[in-house]
This record gives sequence, C-alpha cells and structure tokens, in this order.
Amino acid sequence: MKKHILEQSLIFFSVTKWVLLSSFIGVTIGFIITFFLNIIHNAEQSRDLLPFHYYYLLPFALMLSLYLVKKFAPNARGHGTEKVIEAVHKKDGKIEVAVIPIKLLATLITLFAGGSAGKEGPGAQIGAGSASFISELFKFSKNDRKKLVICGISAGFASVFGTPISGAIFGVEVLIVGIIMYDVLLPSFIAGFAAYTTAKILGVNYTYFNLHFSQTIPFDITLIFQVIIAGLFFGIISDFLVTAFKKSDYYIKRININIYLKAFLGGLFLVILSFWVGDRYFGLGLNTISDVLYSDPSLSQDIPWYAFILKTIFTSVTLSAGGSGGVITPIFYIGATSGHFLGTLFGENMALFAALGFTSVLAGAANAPIAATIMAVELFGVEIAHYAAISAVISFLITGHRSVFFSQILKMNKSDMLSIEFGKDLENNDIHLSTKSKEKIIKMKKILRNLRRDTNNEETKEK
Repeated sequence: MKKHILEQSLIFFSVTKWVLLSSFIGVTIGFIITFFLNIIHNAEQSRDLLPFHYYYLLPFALMLSLYLVKKFAPNARGHGTEKVIEAVHKKDGKIEVAVIPIKLLATLITLFAGGSAGKEGPGAQIGAGSASFISELFKFSKNDRKKLVICGISAGFASVFGTPISGAIFGVEVLIVGIIMYDVLLPSFIAGFAAYTTAKILGVNYTYFNLHFSQTIPFDITLIFQVIIAGLFFGIISDFLVTAFKKSDYYIKRININIYLKAFLGGLFLVILSFWVGDRYFGLGLNTISDVLYSDPSLSQDIPWYAFILKTIFTSVTLSAGGSGGVITPIFYIGATSGHFLGTLFGENMALFAALGFTSVLAGAANAPIAATIMAVELFGVEIAHYAAISAVISFLITGHRSVFFSQILKMNKSDMLSIEFGKDLENNDIHLSTKSKEKIIKMKKILRNLRRDTNNEETKEK
C-alpha cells in the first residue's frame, strides 16, 4: 500500500511539474513566434514600396543571410528543424542562444527577397532555442533539457501553422522513425496548446480550408482505389524531393568558388529562371496552395502540372546556396500542387487530392504519418480523416528509409526484406538486403537457370 501511495505521489508531482513547465515554455514561445510571424507579414506587405520586383534582391539576400549565419551563429544555417533534431540526439538539447535572433533575421531577409523556404524551421529552432536557454538559465538536468527542447519544437510548429494537436505529435514523432516518445507527449501537447492559444490571443490569424467534400454513397470503392494510388504517387514525390534537396546541397557545396559569390549566383539563377517560368515559385507560395485547395477550378487553372518540380528546384537552390528557412511550407506547396495534378488526371475531386498531397508528402518526406493525418483533420475537416490516413501511411512507407531530416534515428524497418542498423541516424545507416532476402534471390536464380536449361534441352531434343 505504501509503495502504491509513493508511486502515485511521485507521478502526481511529475505531472504537475511538467504541466507548469510546458505551459510556461508554450506561452513564452507563443509570444516569440507571434513577433516572428508579424515581422514576416509586415515585411511581405512592405514589398509593394519597392520600385522593382522584390525578388531582384534575392542574390544579395542570400549573400547577406549566409554572412549573418556564418559569422554569428553557424548552427543556424539551413532548415532549422534538422538542426534541432541533431541537437536533441547529439548535444543533449543544447542550442546556442545566438541562434534565436540570427535565425529570425536570416529567415526574414531570405523570405522578404523571395527565397523559397518556410517559416516552420525557424519556428522550431526559435522555440527549441528558447527552451534550451530557459533550461540552462534554471540549471535543469540533461534529461529535462531535452524534454523542454522537444516541447519547444511542438510549440513552434503548433503556433506557426495553427495546428496544436499535430504540432505536439510532430515534435515527438519527428525525432525517431518508428517510435513516439510517450514520456514527452503530455508536455508537448500542453506546450503546443499554450503557444497556439497565446498566438491567437495576440492576433495571429490562421488559414483553414473547407473542401466542401461530401460522398454521395457511404463506401466508394473507386475513390478508395484512387486514394491508394495517390499514396503511392505521393511516396514517389516525397522520395524525389528528398533526393533533390540532398543532391542539390551536395553539388552546390562541390562548386569550388567563394561561398558568397556562390550564394549570389544561386539567387541570380532563380531570378533568371523566373523570366521563363513565372514568379509563383518565390517565397512561401501560400496563394498557390490556397488556389489548389479550394473547390473552384477557375482559381487553379493557370497552375502548370509541373509546378511541384519547379518549387523543388527553387527551394533546393535557395537553401543550398545560403538562404535560411524551413522546408515544411515548400513541402506543403509541392504536395498540394502534385495532388492537384493527380486530381486532374482522375478528372474529379481535385481539391481533395491536393489536400491529401499537402499532408501525405509531409508524411513521407518527414517520416511523420501520424502528425500528417491529424493535421489533415485540423486543417481540412474530419471528413478527410480516413482517406488522409491511408494516403499518408502509404506515402510514408514508399519513401523508404530517407527524410529531409537526416539526423532522425531509425528504430523501425519499413520492409522485412531489408536489413537496417537500429539506433543509427538516417544519414549514416547502412541499408541493404536482408540475409533471408539474399537467400530467396539465390534460390530464384537457381530455379530460373534450371528452367532455362530444361527449356534448352527440350528444344535440342526436338531438333
């Protein structure tokens, strides 16, 4: 009886502790993210004051963004969520305080000039950096610091996109592929809700979409079959963009010229490219996302089928050349436009497939199918839930053991035909055929050789 009372008392103390801590972290991050979002919004509005197209500044913006990050906070380079995951796994959640203002400023410069990047990465890095600073200030243990940093990821994601539930799940799902850290689930939920509520109170407006989707019959086997095909398609798209981001970064790094000249040329390349393909691929691209998610076909008729390919190019070059920002908003753009293209092939439900692409490509590219499915419900309504779940999980599996966040730890095998190293990150994991698969292939080869030999013998006898 005494042990039971002791156990319950300690659990009650732990729950109370984390409710208070995560609430404080969430409210704090809600204030900071609101400031961050308002600055970005005001900067975008001020573009109209320029006497020329804002994206003409992109070559100079990439140079300045690269200089700020390299000079004052090298750990702030690239998309922030990846750096936070790396800090949790390799640095016990320690993040430099300088990351917060530098990431905010570098991202602001990149987005103002039309860099194709997102605001979630900086949001996650600012949130996690704030949590890390607070934990250092109050001398928390390593374990508590890591928990608070994860709460920071959840709070940043939830307050940037207005999705408190999927934001909380994303924070605990994105760290390890195949495992959800249940011990951080409660504080992540509370931090996410606190940050989201704070941002709402302070006047942040979020966009939610009404797809006006309804079924005429309870069970549409044709639509289910189309959703399965969509999941396969979005898995291929996810693999494509992960590979494109990785290869772009690799090849741009190999160009042996001054890094600032490289940043300038990267921005110049995108400006010149826009003369041929248009300027819809600069910046966040929220207008294009909105157009394909509404049911009115006239809004999206000017969007080319290859929009997702061009957005991948613009994002890859922006971030690899020196720009600062996240990858989730570009992933939403790529997913929504590729889904719209698929919907046009099916000839119906274009908004539905755009919404499925929006979340399914996130599921595949970030290894976060649960967060992606919940996000679909938060943004598009409960009617899409079962379709989103099917498409997201298939996309997650088809993408394979890769991600835009290569510091994710691998704790599950997506196919029993493969052999992986559990506990290693995706970048350094040696993935190959399992021993059983090799044996099966050898047996199949022997069977085929025997069949070929028997066929040849029969042909010889007939002659």
